[in-house]
Amino acid sequence: MFHVKHLSRLLRAALMAAVLPAFLFGCVATRDVNPITGNTRFYGYSWEQELKLGAESDPQIVAQYGVYDDEALAEYVRRVGEKVLQQSHLRRPDADPRFRKLTFTFRVLDSPVVNAFALPGGYVYVTRGLLAHLENEAQLAVVLGHEIGHVAGRHASKRAASQSFLQLGLITGALVGQGVFGGNTAESVLNLGSTGLQLLFLSYGRGDEREADAVGVEYAALAGYEAGEAARFFRTLKRLGERSGQSLPGFLSTHPDPGEREQTILRLASEWKQRTAMTNVDEDAYLARIDGIVLGENPRQGFTKDGMFYHPDLRFRFSVPAGFQVVNQPTQVTMVADQQQAVILFTLEGEAETAKEAAARFGAQKGLAVVEQGTSRAGGNPAAFVVADTQTSDGKPIRLLAFFIDYGGNVYTFLGYTHASNFSSYEGVFYRTMQSFSALRDPEILNVQPIRVAVRPAGRTAAFRAFVTEGERLPKGWDAERMAILNQVALDEVVPQGKKLKLTR
Repeated sequence: MFHVKHLSRLLRAALMAAVLPAFLFGCVATRDVNPITGNTRFYGYSWEQELKLGAESDPQIVAQYGVYDDEALAEYVRRVGEKVLQQSHLRRPDADPRFRKLTFTFRVLDSPVVNAFALPGGYVYVTRGLLAHLENEAQLAVVLGHEIGHVAGRHASKRAASQSFLQLGLITGALVGQGVFGGNTAESVLNLGSTGLQLLFLSYGRGDEREADAVGVEYAALAGYEAGEAARFFRTLKRLGERSGQSLPGFLSTHPDPGEREQTILRLASEWKQRTAMTNVDEDAYLARIDGIVLGENPRQGFTKDGMFYHPDLRFRFSVPAGFQVVNQPTQVTMVADQQQAVILFTLEGEAETAKEAAARFGAQKGLAVVEQGTSRAGGNPAAFVVADTQTSDGKPIRLLAFFIDYGGNVYTFLGYTHASNFSSYEGVFYRTMQSFSALRDPEILNVQPIRVAVRPAGRTAAFRAFVTEGERLPKGWDAERMAILNQVALDEVVPQGKKLKLTR
């Protein structure tokens, strides 16, 4: 957290749910070529529309989740991605020129979630959480090949033709808006930090996932990688799912079981080994690149403890209302009431120079009926507020409280909103939270540091559990078994001396 953005986007978050369905299903089926099969079929978007959709959605994904701050690691992922891409159907001599000239963008997102996904138009994302759980470059190559396969197979556009594709560019605003006005999309808001990206995948059918698996192995194999290594990663996914008591969200209903995919990867890799040289594993190079990667949540970007939200880098804090769950994202902090009847958003105002100016701009927006406005204080800092009414496009009334604070040369903004009939029940909660904002001065919290991966060779031959000492610093909720999963070994598996392990520092 935070990227600067204009406050009006906060208001649009509350209104987006009402207009989303019409936008989603407004696409017109177009007959076009599948780059993988060469066959023609109906798609929800033309190729040109897919390019536009990706280009428009990418900045929103970046703003929502953040890009991991490690240029060398990003360049490494890009190089591997380009190497695999050159073997794809999009780069073959007989491919349509439209497909051959498509430029791909590979990004590493600053998220602990173990996942990867792609947008139409050549945008491929992997999270730092996923990179931490891979063991070598061959596994990364298959993952990137899988996502390139989604783009090459035009899977998102294929699903759009059957009116089941969720337009990613609107996901940020839509989730929050539906939390107040019904619909179980609000449940997704509570899990954006851990499952939001996976939920975006659920629009792909099983057939699409199997096709992406097949071409992912193919592309990696043709690039010279030992593609069968990826089976170990799918075993990791299965173990993570078993540990949580359910399949990972990224591999729910429409996705083949990770165990099934493990066997499929092994079979496909064995078939390709008969046709091409597959020798590259590159474990040492890979582990060297992820040595030092942040593991788990990064407290420098904000964290909640004992009913308070702290942001060490920006040096502020505020209280979290009892019964509200917190989602901390790069662009905002979202607090959602247990019954999903109220939402508080916190962000950085991007244009106004003072709280008064921000409040005036907010109150002047078209579609708002100002009920009350004035000045206030928060932790000794000047503040201004606006209470206003508005409604969704289907006529549902909203009452909201916008609260602006001057602090550290920035203007910070709270926006609390709920159904107009519930406002009196939440008004006090809104004000108490907003006025609790204050400077962070606790040295212990100001100096908190994230836990990072430390790649170290095993000093002796022993069971893996012997290397996770009792005093080892682990991310919140992690234990020795979780560290074993990170290393793709069993907890009691004997590790030979000299084997490189991913521990922590």
